[in-house]
Amino acid sequence: MAHGKTEILMPDDAGVARAARLVADGQIVGLPTETVYGLAGDATSDLACARIFQAKGRPRFNPLIVHLPTLEAAERIADLNATARALAATFWPGPLTMVLPLRTGHGLSPLVTAGLDSVALRLPAHPVMRAVLQAFGGPIAAPSANPSGRISPTTAAHVLAGLEGRIAAVLDGGPCGVGVESTILAPSDTGTRLLREGGLPREAVEGLTGPLVTDTTPGKVQAPGQLSSHYAPGAPVVLNSDLSDPKTIRVGFAQDGPDLTLTASGDLTEAAANLFRVLHEADRLATERNAPAIHVAPIPGTGLGRAINDRLSRAAAPR
Repeated sequence: MAHGKTEILMPDDAGVARAARLVADGQIVGLPTETVYGLAGDATSDLACARIFQAKGRPRFNPLIVHLPTLEAAERIADLNATARALAATFWPGPLTMVLPLRTGHGLSPLVTAGLDSVALRLPAHPVMRAVLQAFGGPIAAPSANPSGRISPTTAAHVLAGLEGRIAAVLDGGPCGVGVESTILAPSDTGTRLLREGGLPREAVEGLTGPLVTDTTPGKVQAPGQLSSHYAPGAPVVLNSDLSDPKTIRVGFAQDGPDLTLTASGDLTEAAANLFRVLHEADRLATERNAPAIHVAPIPGTGLGRAINDRLSRAAAPR
């Protein structure tokens, strides 16, 4: 659905009110969260949810995360067991999504859950997103605000680059602080499954849940972000490179890469925050120089490094 020009809103009271009004009218709007920019629509509206899928070109079997302002709002939609409550008390608002059993009378569009009997819920921490949620007064579905399978957006400019003219507006809340999507957990009475590595490292969670059962099988879709090929630039991505091939676009870690670097100091928090911005820039350089590939230096597989490696491996997957 073409909109003509996408409106750019400021992160002030007027911008928040305008964004909430557009969502209430069934339109879709790019909104900042602490993880990445989300493509926001009314989670109770079939039309709004269909517009999200249409704008992204997203497969209909890929569920959407529902963003909420309060724990009370979450309890109206889903059943939270003792583990889910403990996780919510510790990590909400923040970069944690929980996949929980739907309650009867939840009121969500069936497009949100992709026909599953569970729903992915999150309380975002970004003050602008929280203000829009409060002003709108209902659940907002918001996958990442980018064409499906491409690099996730961490600035309003990234949103416009992918979706200009296909969405009503984008609210410019500046760069996202976390920079990778939320961690997705499915807490149950028999243990907690990790469905997607993300902005909350598993070490932070396991003290509360006990050992997580990793269930991030690519292509087995129980939660958003589990498609095998995802976060992909136009050029092929090669991981764990020694960065010796001068014909490629080279991305360093813990050193200044010849072209770009995720972090010169080896700080994984900084690398996560920079990841999608650097991939966007590498994609631009690859096109400009007609480079055959984007090569990325090895990233340690601990803490946030696991989420970074997850995104990079999906970016590098055959497509």
